[in-house]
Amino acid sequence: MDRSNLYRRFRTLLIANRGEIACRVIRTARAMGLRTVAVYSEADRDAMHVALADEAVLLGPARARDSYLNVERLIEAARKTGAEGVHPGYGFLSENAEFARACLDAGLVFVGPTAGMMTAMGSKSGSKALMEKAGVPLVPGYHGAAQDEATLAKAAEKIGFPVLVKASAGGGGRGMRIVRSSAELGPAIVSAKREAKAAFGDDTMLIEKYVDNPRHIEVQVIGDRHGNLLSLFERECTLQRRHQKVIEEAPSPTLNASQRETVCAAARKAAGAVNYVGAGTIEFVSDGKDVFFIEMNTRLQVEHPVTELITGIDLVEWQLRVAFGEELPLKQDEIRLNGHAIEARVYAENPTKNFMPSVGRISTWRLPAETGGLRIDAGYREGDGVSPYYDAMLAKMIAWAPTRDVAIERLNRGLEDCDVRGVVTNIPFLSALMTHPKVRANAIDTGFIERELAVLTPAATAPGELELCAAVAAIVNDERQAAQAAASSPWQTFGWMPVGRRQRSFAFRVGHRPEQKIALNYGSGPSTLVIGERELAFAISSRDGGFDLTLDGVKSQVAAVIDGHELYLRTRNGRFDLHWVDPFGGESEEHVGEDKIAAPLPGTVVAVLAEEGAKLEKGAPILTLEVMKMEQTLRAPFAGVLKAIKCKVGDIVQEGVELAVVEPSGEQE
Repeated sequence: MDRSNLYRRFRTLLIANRGEIACRVIRTARAMGLRTVAVYSEADRDAMHVALADEAVLLGPARARDSYLNVERLIEAARKTGAEGVHPGYGFLSENAEFARACLDAGLVFVGPTAGMMTAMGSKSGSKALMEKAGVPLVPGYHGAAQDEATLAKAAEKIGFPVLVKASAGGGGRGMRIVRSSAELGPAIVSAKREAKAAFGDDTMLIEKYVDNPRHIEVQVIGDRHGNLLSLFERECTLQRRHQKVIEEAPSPTLNASQRETVCAAARKAAGAVNYVGAGTIEFVSDGKDVFFIEMNTRLQVEHPVTELITGIDLVEWQLRVAFGEELPLKQDEIRLNGHAIEARVYAENPTKNFMPSVGRISTWRLPAETGGLRIDAGYREGDGVSPYYDAMLAKMIAWAPTRDVAIERLNRGLEDCDVRGVVTNIPFLSALMTHPKVRANAIDTGFIERELAVLTPAATAPGELELCAAVAAIVNDERQAAQAAASSPWQTFGWMPVGRRQRSFAFRVGHRPEQKIALNYGSGPSTLVIGERELAFAISSRDGGFDLTLDGVKSQVAAVIDGHELYLRTRNGRFDLHWVDPFGGESEEHVGEDKIAAPLPGTVVAVLAEEGAKLEKGAPILTLEVMKMEQTLRAPFAGVLKAIKCKVGDIVQEGVELAVVEPSGEQE
């Protein structure tokens, strides 16, 4: 095939992706003087990446297979807009060899490796055979073509349990299961194959020895078409949940200088086995002594900003320069490691409910300024909708500092200064992770989050004196601002009275806790708040996103959001959600039955795991939904009899739809 179109300078770039990475690529492309073209689904009409690009093309319906995974529509979008290059981002078609080949056939420059390189390194089983030949250390495992259950079972027995069953194509923890006994193997293979088929269109499995207490180390590499291949140091991504990275940092705090050079040399050797061109990542697992090759990701990684911050290199710019056919700007010995960087992935998910994805419209989006070593790569804004169709990552927060300890402190302060409402996020969970003493001490492995989940997702703290006073201040401040906007008369201003004093009572409730009451005294003298027997001098002054609250001479910054009678507050003690009890009465509490087996989010029924009439133990699996490309199993809330299944495999169900009915056995506690 004619390779003349593989790499050449172009002026217009189509970004075949969405969300944060599309926005990230647009920013660098624009800085390089390129025109940018966004693509979008019907669910993303008003998305941030669409607004940022010079042009945008509708691909089709919300489902990824009808839009972001539709190769023909992407090629047609490039043709319509005169785009000459295509950047795939990460996820979707970024490691799809057929897409890279289709771009080449259409005369487009694909910003990434060739289809041949993807094929060689994109298959976990194929790449392991290649690495074995190249002398790169491997985890013992089975990477063969035979995929029948008997062959896989025999391989697992030979390797020895525990083993890791995982999809040969793709990543992100999808199609991956830890199996600790032969009895668990069959169901794990079936489930992993189904999930892999849905996510990647390929259910080929490989089996590896599972390394207990492992660490995840990866090396950023990049090559050009002139034979230059560089490593840009390593990242540590050990803090994971369900095999999906949560926190990433560079350089690894686990490796010394000698180990760093060894693993980087192994990564260059791995990429050199296919004469790699473009940005990619060689991933390793470590048992604390040795490192073993896992796979190569033939694309830009989510966590690439930490490498950028310690090297001063814009990896997207280098990707584009390689695509132009240029040589890499630096040689290996010219790349310097400077300081430490750490990244947290901000997701729309609820850590207290097994990290269930959260959908809705972002009503409040307040993130700190990008100063003092803090960087934020976001794909959402206030007012944007979070749909159930795609990955739930909203943004990445990255902090750089001269040392790891200071970088962690900066990241944690950045997380603490975030206020996002409308959807549930993992921000408090990330902050708890960053302040955990074992994370600070680097005493972790890939199973750390699962083991420490109860500590990292504590029950909501009851509001204290400061929060009750802040709740009153939030209401008063909101009313005062509304009055001032309506009229300038002092009679409309809270707290101004020529003579006399008045009292106003407030009551707040958190969850099912008893109401907490507080009184406001105001009028001709200083305003005060009364809680029980205590009376506190009280003053407020507005500022962006909240107000300054002064209690008995101590001033505190408070962030506040009021939505009807629901109050969100962030004080020095954390984040709090309070309900302002209607002072005119008439409220009625609605208790949604926790026993209802309903779709937590829109999704597709992929498996029915129990039959009507079956006797179920508490926690027994009933059915499995595919939600946001991940499987969620719904289980019996108590021991009982499965009276009805109200769905079948293949059904697309909406949030809140009842899917099954369980009748308690009478032995329920």
